[in-house]
Amino acid sequence: MKTIANGLILKGIDLNPTRENIVIDDENNIIEISKDAQEGEIVDVSGKIVCPRFINAHTHIGDSIIKDEGGGLSLDEVVKPPNGIKHKALESASDDELIEAMRESMWDMYNLGISHFIDYREGGLEGVKLLKEAAKDIPITPIILARDSSFYGEDPNYHQVKIAIRKLLKHADGIGLSGFGEIDTTVAEIICEKCEKEGKISSIHVAENEDNQFASLEKTNKTESQRAFDAGFNQIVHMTNPKEDDINQLSKSRSSLTICPRSNGALSVGVIPLFDILKTGVKPLIGSDNIMINRPNLFREMEFTLKIMKGISKNYIAPVEILKMATTNPLLADSLCEKINKSYVEEGQKAEFMMVNQKSNNPYLSLINRTEVDDILDIY
Repeated sequence: MKTIANGLILKGIDLNPTRENIVIDDENNIIEISKDAQEGEIVDVSGKIVCPRFINAHTHIGDSIIKDEGGGLSLDEVVKPPNGIKHKALESASDDELIEAMRESMWDMYNLGISHFIDYREGGLEGVKLLKEAAKDIPITPIILARDSSFYGEDPNYHQVKIAIRKLLKHADGIGLSGFGEIDTTVAEIICEKCEKEGKISSIHVAENEDNQFASLEKTNKTESQRAFDAGFNQIVHMTNPKEDDINQLSKSRSSLTICPRSNGALSVGVIPLFDILKTGVKPLIGSDNIMINRPNLFREMEFTLKIMKGISKNYIAPVEILKMATTNPLLADSLCEKINKSYVEEGQKAEFMMVNQKSNNPYLSLINRTEVDDILDIY
């Protein structure tokens, strides 16, 4: 038994700041939160913020072997399969090199307060197994979304696609696709159907590049986002360049949205109209995207997002709403909540939080603007 005492707790799904004590049992469950609670070992966290640990909702952890390469190249030149520089690097790397690089990035995420990450894992079934091997003995939870080369091309073999999906879903948490530029609509529909049946995540990049949106409209008379909603994907990533009725359709769809503003900036694809999206009631998740471009640091991601959105939209987005993207918004996504199984600071939840130096009176801005890795004093 242990009591976390005297800290400023960001409590519940709404991250309400409150000065209460947290009692944790020997199985690491939160059994009481109250001002008077006090049992077992007392851990004094005066002057600290008790914050739920983060989920990095979009990574490409295999990119850990090719950090800071590809500067000045286009999005397609860097990441489009199968000939982007990242894919060539992945093909030429040994298993041991990949495992070591991924382990280094996972420890980095852990030390930055991240408890879960959703990874788009290249390399088919072998790629999934490599990430699982790399994650052994690291106190972090990877949610692995796999893909297979049989999905690509203008004339795919749908029977082979179904076989690949069945094999992947035995080992992975779902399927994560590069985009509609590499797959056809039928493949997308098959993937969504099979993932739904197995209770797994189906995810796809959409509208990251404006040119891809125009190409989709010309080819199908639908935006990439609309095609994703129609197919039934649980999660879409980016939507940096919405067109037509994309934002309204997102708010009515069953898809969650993950945004990656630093990556969008680094790859020169634009700035997502986040203020307009939030006005519809959508509760996005946030991710750092390619590790070749960004350190998987959500403090940096949140600060960049808060400030660039204010600069572009000339509107105020409450800092707590940005913090929720990294902490509790996944719990509001019906299509993701049970599949991710992330905790927050509330009675009956797992103790999955961090104690962080409070550096200003506003706890949300203290975390977003001022926290560095050495300000995280303890991780549960």
